[in-house]
Amino acid sequence: MRKQTGTSRRTWVGVWMVLCAVGLAATAGLNAASAPDPHPEEPVSAECAEYIADVETQLAKARREGTDDGVLAFSRSKAGAEDCSDELLEHFGADR
Repeated sequence: MRKQTGTSRRTWVGVWMVLCAVGLAATAGLNAASAPDPHPEEPVSAECAEYIADVETQLAKARREGTDDGVLAFSRSKAGAEDCSDELLEHFGADR
């Protein structure tokens, strides 16, 4: 009498495929869960925080007056002031 090796092999191949798929899914899930934050928050200096708050105040005032056209022009005239351009871009450009 002949052994049925074809069915047994198909069963093992099927089990192996299922285990591989489960392993790949688990690996992908673990990698996604342990991925570092793409933009870690860096501390903002007190001067830049104050400057950002001032810009927020100007934006709120423009919205209340109905002159908020999406453009805000401002300059910094204080000599020796810290450059806050990166902090401003991070704060206001986060939705872009």
